[in-house]
Parts: sequence; C-alpha cells; structure tokens
Amino acid sequence: MQSTGVSVDDEVIASFQKFKLQQDPYKLRYFIYSIKDKKTIVIEKQGAREKTYEDLVEDLPENDCRYALVDLEFETDDGRPTSKLVLITWNPDTASVRPKMLYAGSKEALKTSLNGVGIHINATDHSELDLETAILPVVKKFA
Repeated sequence: MQSTGVSVDDEVIASFQKFKLQQDPYKLRYFIYSIKDKKTIVIEKQGAREKTYEDLVEDLPENDCRYALVDLEFETDDGRPTSKLVLITWNPDTASVRPKMLYAGSKEALKTSLNGVGIHINATDHSELDLETAILPVVKKFA
C-alpha cells in the first residue's frame, strides 16, 4: 500500500506477466488502467496487438487521469527494430485536482507491480503524448 492507500488489482499483475511474454490471451498492444472507487487500480481497456500507439492516445480520456502500459515497437537510431514496455501516467492539466493527486500519489504502487518496466513517462497534455517529439526520444535512450 502506498500513501494514498490505493492497491493494485490481482488481475493487473497476472495479466502483466503474460503481456510481458506476449502469451494468450494477452497478446496485446496496450492496457489502460484506472483507479476504481479511489481504492484499486484496475484494467479499464485493452488494445489488441494490431492497434497502434495513436489508438492508445485516442482511448485516453480528455479530462481525466489514467495509467497506460504500451508495448512500443520502433527502430533504434542505427535501424534495428526493437520494442520496449512503457508506462505512461496521463495526468492532464484539465483534470480535477483530486484525481490528479490520487493518480500521482498511487503511481508507485503500479510501478512496483509492473516489475521490469523501466521506462516511465508523465504526460499532462497531448504534446507530451506525441510519439515522435515526446515519447520516442525518451524511449530510445533505453534501446
């Protein structure tokens, strides 16, 4: 438990283990997580493997907070295809103060549960979600 008292649902942890290895039924592109009843981080949406990063961004609510875990495929600067798991905390400036505080304060619980995800990105507006200008420059440092 973290300072907010929010815990991570067992299904989040179990699905992550299979997602990491791309095992059925979690051969997916992404998960979107929400905090249910101010108590538990749960899976809100899943993006099928053929979905894209842009689909994930479209699935995020405009004025509310979420966490997103994406298997991001890209080419390294020297042209090698690779992929990385990236955890995005979507904490838009337009969200109310309480959810922003709840999501910011509960992120550590999720990070701990998603063992092995080394790339964490915080986004507060759509420019910080832009794949080419905001996300890939960070991700490529880990490639």
